[in-house]
Amino acid sequence: MATVDVSSGINAATHPSRAVRSMPYVVETTLNFATATTTKGSALAATDVLEVLDIPAETLILNAGYEVTAAITGDVTLDVGVTGVDADNFIDGATLAAATAVGTYAQNAAAFQPIVIGATADTLDVLIATSTTAVSAGTIRVWAVLVDLNGRVGPASVDREQLA
Repeated sequence: MATVDVSSGINAATHPSRAVRSMPYVVETTLNFATATTTKGSALAATDVLEVLDIPAETLILNAGYEVTAAITGDVTLDVGVTGVDADNFIDGATLAAATAVGTYAQNAAAFQPIVIGATADTLDVLIATSTTAVSAGTIRVWAVLVDLNGRVGPASVDREQLA
């Protein structure tokens, strides 16, 4: 088993700037299997973990998944989740093969639920659960819907006298 960090590092350990209220927002990245193979230094194989999205501490992951965006070579089964918490929470055993049409979305696992990332940042991972033929080309768009759970300072806590 190898762990391959192919995340972009965008907003690593931080949430994007938003209004005072915590609102759900979507993050996404493209996972290029040729790049992941090069980064690993050998063929992708069963039990390899591909870290694709950096998730800040104190974040609720409402949902996550992937869409096929370029033709795949190989035949694998993928899971999507947070490896240290539940590696197949969002996607469990989705087949990805040359026959998978571009534009196909993976279906959520039957019993998926939101995951809370605690005090330490983590990653959303794509796990190669099984591999009949190593996947070596093609891309998927991996996405997640997140909510910042950090405490907020809102208008009610502003000292209006200081503003005068």
